[in-house]
Amino acid sequence: MAFKASMEIFNFTKSFPKEELFTLVSQIRKSSRSVCANLAEAFRKRRYEKAFVSKLSDSEAEAAETQALVTSFDDLSGPVAIRNRTAFVIL
Repeated sequence: MAFKASMEIFNFTKSFPKEELFTLVSQIRKSSRSVCANLAEAFRKRRYEKAFVSKLSDSEAEAAETQALVTSFDDLSGPVAIRNRTAFVIL
């Protein structure tokens, strides 16, 4: 599910303005991919409770970052972003 969401976010950010490519778009894509990566790492470390919880916490933090960045985009672009937010509901 996290991988699918990150791919939906990637496709969604293709519609962002070109001037945001190296700022907002880049950071949204990185943080959304990091959610998936941290969940994979958590699964691998599931035998070690503290490491497992730490990676889950990292994943949650990256999801929150992604949501905050999308909110920033919503504030900048208005209704266009809101129509295409299905991927962010998953996070």
